[in-house]
Amino acid sequence: MSKNAGIAKTRKAYAKRFKVTATGKVLRRKQGKRHILQNKSRKRKRNLGKVALVAEVDVKAIKANLPFSHR
Repeated sequence: MSKNAGIAKTRKAYAKRFKVTATGKVLRRKQGKRHILQNKSRKRKRNLGKVALVAEVDVKAIKANLPFSHR
């Protein structure tokens, strides 16, 4: 039996990628702003820099991996 059995632990990969707001919504960054930026318009790159909400289908799984970020 593991020494940490039954202890909720935060998955650090999730903690780096997602943020849970005070109202319980989950925020994420948009993909597509790392490279090949010359082909993309200024407006598109600007909007890729903003945060977006995670789809409702995925919220439960993300919150399960971030046990201390919500109540």
